Amino acid sequence: MEALNQGLRRIPTWSLYVVGLAVAAWVVVPGLSAIDPVRDIERGLGLWAVRFLLLGLMITPLRWVGVNALRFRRQIGLVAFGLVVLHLLTWLVLDMGLRWDQIADDLVKRWYIMIGMASFVLLIPLAVTSNDRSIRWLRKTWVRLHKLAYPAAILAVVHFIMVQKVWGAEILIYAAILAGLLAARVWKFGPSRVVWG
Repeated sequence: MEALNQGLRRIPTWSLYVVGLAVAAWVVVPGLSAIDPVRDIERGLGLWAVRFLLLGLMITPLRWVGVNALRFRRQIGLVAFGLVVLHLLTWLVLDMGLRWDQIADDLVKRWYIMIGMASFVLLIPLAVTSNDRSIRWLRKTWVRLHKLAYPAAILAVVHFIMVQKVWGAEILIYAAILAGLLAARVWKFGPSRVVWG
């Protein structure tokens, strides 16, 4: 385990941003030549956002078993937020063409959009306060605030599930990972601190 931790310490934290940019390009560039490019790009960005959100939530349980990747949590969270923003912009600009009346109608009629939007709103204060100055200023409040990552991830996974017309293995895997992460918190902290502990 120590060899793994030493290897992680050699990886610069900024490399996560490069990975995020590479992921976005890997989704967008092939998506442009797809039969339904907007749908493919929109779905791909959202899917990778969910993956990074879950990866960020894995950091703490990994520490419990001796893997210390804490130094990457901020970058993973910001990459996840960036992908969520790109996913949202793809829907607003390319899919809906900034037709605000239709956007408002969809928000009311399609619950999965409302749930996805709620996840995005919860992630905003996390992204804004993902810096050393906010940590010093908010102190213990910062820790409690960043527990919003859990309900945000839950809503993101629910959004992803509701978007799919057919439930495949991929959906079940992400739902199982999220359930496992929440179960780990129950085991570690007790039921009353699943999200806020």
